[in-house]
Amino acid sequence: MRIDLHTHSTASDGTDTPAELVRGAAAAGLDVVALTDHDTVGGHAEARAALPGGLTLVTGAELSCRIDGVSLHLLAYLFDPDEPELARERELVRDDRVPRAQGMVAKLRDLGVPITWEQVARIAGDGAVGRPHVASALVELGVVDSVSDAFTPQWLANDGRAYVGKHELDPFDAIRLVKGAGGVAVFAHPQAVKRGSCVPESAIAELAAAGLDGIEVDHMDHDEPTRTRLRALAGDLGLLTTGSSDYHGSRKTCRLGEYTTDPEIYGEIVRRATGAFPVPGAGG
Repeated sequence: MRIDLHTHSTASDGTDTPAELVRGAAAAGLDVVALTDHDTVGGHAEARAALPGGLTLVTGAELSCRIDGVSLHLLAYLFDPDEPELARERELVRDDRVPRAQGMVAKLRDLGVPITWEQVARIAGDGAVGRPHVASALVELGVVDSVSDAFTPQWLANDGRAYVGKHELDPFDAIRLVKGAGGVAVFAHPQAVKRGSCVPESAIAELAAAGLDGIEVDHMDHDEPTRTRLRALAGDLGLLTTGSSDYHGSRKTCRLGEYTTDPEIYGEIVRRATGAFPVPGAGG
């Protein structure tokens, strides 16, 4: 089985619609794909409706969190999307996205960049606006060569010159909410150092003690020594280890299925979840 547990669609900051994403996942030879848009489940219905035979959909979301001033992302799988407390927190994060992006536009204009809010809103479309949309505007303007090049201290990295914070969950609260909604919680790309500051291993241990289920190890932003170190840490803490593409369509260079999750780990995630079940494609 080929299993990719971290992808994004136009419901947040990807460039593929949910339907295009699941069709692309099937074409890439995946057996299982998780749709984990930022702080939203808005793409799940379309993905379900378009799900090809032979492909299984895992519903999820990537939750924005912060601990001791450091941003982190929590992948939440197979939770009940209607559980009111978690739904309310997702809404608070989403509601803060527009003023945050407008604040980044204002900072960039102060730095001499001829960016406009109208440009960013056009790029975001119906998706939950975020930094990648602002980064795409910088690419359009020729300020940077790629979206990744915008995520530097010079521009949009955490605490960069044009960075603006947003409402983020305390990760301990997020884990509690995800588990309360019957979901499974995995720390996304915990050592993606090029994105900015990362939480220390001591904090990961505290999150594990609070109910964190796993950490994403095989990811494009982790080099091989980092993966080796994270695997050892997961073993010490009794955490599951996942792998995934963090696919964003044309907004990033990663491909669907570039990194995958072991089928036994996937089976354990499904076993632990009580809020929702994987969705098999027609005939799958």
